[in-house]
Amino acid sequence: MNAERRRFLSGACAALAAGLLLRLWFVHYLALVTGDSLLYGDIAKNWLGHGVYGFTEAGRAPGSIMIRPTLIRLPGYPLFLALCFRLFGMERYGAVMVVQTAIDLATCCLVSALAGRLFGRRAALAVLWLAALCPFTANYVAAPLTETLTLNAMAVVFYALARWMEARCGMTRWLWVMGAALGWSILLRPEQGVLAAAVLPAVWWAAKRSGLRGWPLQAVAVALCALLPLVPWTARNWRTFHRFEPLAPRDAVDPGELDPAGFNRWFRTWGIEFKSTEEVYWNYGGFPILLSDLPNRAFDGGSPQATAELHAQTASLLSDYNKTMVVTPAIDARFAALARERIRAHPVLYWAGLPVARLGT
Repeated sequence: MNAERRRFLSGACAALAAGLLLRLWFVHYLALVTGDSLLYGDIAKNWLGHGVYGFTEAGRAPGSIMIRPTLIRLPGYPLFLALCFRLFGMERYGAVMVVQTAIDLATCCLVSALAGRLFGRRAALAVLWLAALCPFTANYVAAPLTETLTLNAMAVVFYALARWMEARCGMTRWLWVMGAALGWSILLRPEQGVLAAAVLPAVWWAAKRSGLRGWPLQAVAVALCALLPLVPWTARNWRTFHRFEPLAPRDAVDPGELDPAGFNRWFRTWGIEFKSTEEVYWNYGGFPILLSDLPNRAFDGGSPQATAELHAQTASLLSDYNKTMVVTPAIDARFAALARERIRAHPVLYWAGLPVARLGT
């Protein structure tokens, strides 16, 4: 082993060790198991224990429970959780985070390997350090959510794409790895269809440029691999709900449930920070919403008198909602009325300023 290779290996081991310590620090001190994590966990438990892909709810009889089928979350992450629960014990979220730590470090290695193939060994080491110590991706391991696995799937897709192009775009194993990773990424998060929309034209173009006979088949093969995992999911949704839903509904509402359009629109008249998303938006329909958690701009009516009136209306509405924490048509209609007043007072802010601010955060 030459000196340059030894230096690379020692640098890579140091980067991975530093990345491991950073992720374990997040897991130990900043672990967060709430909101969507518990939703995914509930689906995984019911899938394992009862064979029903759904949520646990109170039954009609006092003290009884029922499992309500759902389609608002794709099955990729619940499948991962179910596997972890089977291996490490039910609701052992700490073990899930450790597994995610290993997966995220593997992602770091993949992006480093890709950089090395494209730009050389020095780039590979630099990228490995950047990936290992990036707090914006490392912190995801401390929450049982889809992000860590999605980033890993994306890394696999691009690494496989590079290896496939190096192999002169033939029907090699890397083509199938790329397609399988695309399918897995879509099962994790519906917007990963955008990843497929970016990769498939690249596959088509590279295969055409290679001059191989039957070159369109490569893009078709990748597309089929990406879409095939959605077939049983779509069939299940049709059989269970009589609804064609190959991904997940944009409004995250099951068939027959009330669409909280009024509350959603009201939130968009002032919501910017993640803090508001966590403490207000995610609490609607099951948890209390505190007036003190709203920023002052949520009451801004354009004048002191209008602001005072909006503050009183909002306080009254949240008080009524917090008595039951149940979403009803009447409650949601009152949120819709508040939203109309806010939009009328600040139309430019609603249609332009706030969307830009949300993108910025």
